[in-house]
Amino acid sequence: MFRISLPEPHEALAWGQRRKVRFAARAAAVAFLLLSIAHAVVRGGYLDYDGSPWARLPGKMAELVGLGAGDIKIEGLVRHDPETVLSAIDVTPGGSLIGFDAGLARRILENLDWVKSAKVQRLFPNQLEISVVEREPFAIWQRDDVYYVIDRDGVAMSGVPASQLVSLPLVTGEGAQRAAAELINQLEATPGILLQLRAAARVGDRRWTLYLDNGVKILLPEKDWAGAIAEVQKLDETQQLLSKGIRSIDLRLPGRISVAVAEVTPEAELQHEVAKK
Repeated sequence: MFRISLPEPHEALAWGQRRKVRFAARAAAVAFLLLSIAHAVVRGGYLDYDGSPWARLPGKMAELVGLGAGDIKIEGLVRHDPETVLSAIDVTPGGSLIGFDAGLARRILENLDWVKSAKVQRLFPNQLEISVVEREPFAIWQRDDVYYVIDRDGVAMSGVPASQLVSLPLVTGEGAQRAAAELINQLEATPGILLQLRAAARVGDRRWTLYLDNGVKILLPEKDWAGAIAEVQKLDETQQLLSKGIRSIDLRLPGRISVAVAEVTPEAELQHEVAKK
């Protein structure tokens, strides 16, 4: 006589639950695999052509499993567009966030020359928060025939047209971008000269020559140039030196200020010592 053993009701229920769990796990694994393949195909450019109906396939599939870029917040932008940020980290609104690395995205953004610092945070399932601190324009640096907007650290910022910031100080020459902050900071102590400054040229990455709005050129020494500027400011306050039709002031020799009078011909140029320390 044969006897058939049937599982107890609670055992049958547990077996059914385990079966459902295994099925769900396999389905999720297959979905993830298919989504990863589609993501790789699109990122590889295989479906990248005008009018392609498959271009947004990874994003659509990612949305189904809660891994699409459905909610993106970007803060801190002043002179750049959100599209510039998203393009740099290869993210599109509604696209896939599978494989997205927030730490890598932050490093990529901070490698952009106009970004001082960045923070990237992914909030599951479909939120992305980006905070960017842009570099502040400080001066315009002319190198040959090209003009760059630079910050206080001398970093040239792409995407910021110099033509829109003509009120910034203009510095020229190799090394000028690195020394500009020190020069402008010192000139702030002599506002009479700073207000007339048109440009400053770095000579041999050793010293400065200042060009004023009235055409006067001030040749600063390599050492103690801050003291030389203060001396010119003092002479201008007491003797209106910068308003006497002179062409240049040469302070390169220690203890001497030489002035060239503005005349029509070089032969008529008169240089004389006007002060000694």
